Amino acid sequence: MSSAPATDSAERSSPPWRRATAGALSAALVPVVTCVTALMLLTAYTTTGAAGEPPARISVSNARIYVPPNSENTAAFFDISNTGAAGDVLTSVSSPVLGVTMLGRLVTKDGAGRMEPLDSLTIPARSRVNMTPYGVDVMVLDPPSLKPGDKVRFDLWFRNSGQVTVEAMTVPPQS
Repeated sequence: MSSAPATDSAERSSPPWRRATAGALSAALVPVVTCVTALMLLTAYTTTGAAGEPPARISVSNARIYVPPNSENTAAFFDISNTGAAGDVLTSVSSPVLGVTMLGRLVTKDGAGRMEPLDSLTIPARSRVNMTPYGVDVMVLDPPSLKPGDKVRFDLWFRNSGQVTVEAMTVPPQS
């Protein structure tokens, strides 16, 4: 007699549920190990900070503030570039040397234009937003005496990028 029939008889003597359970466990082992490995790798990836939405890359240029034509108010303007793959939001603008500053936009109704406060300004991914007197700007209420060529520090606060500090040059108002 050969040993093969003894093995066959041993397998036949074990209950069928045991043979089915052993086969199911070995069949389930590969996907379970694969899932656990993938979960460990994803956890390591997110822990390093590499996962998630790529950040916005904000830069500010062409910062200027009009020499106030009167003592009541003036406006500041910035060109904001976002070269990143995610958008960001300008939430506020402040200056340590100026009075009240706030985002504003020109609204025209019935042929008359007026400035309205603006809560925030979205800077889309891979775009540039240029502030102008005919759109969005930074309203400056009760500014100090400014002369052409003065430099004024501004802090622009972005939701995701944080604080960006720039110096604006005072320029005569443009008509």
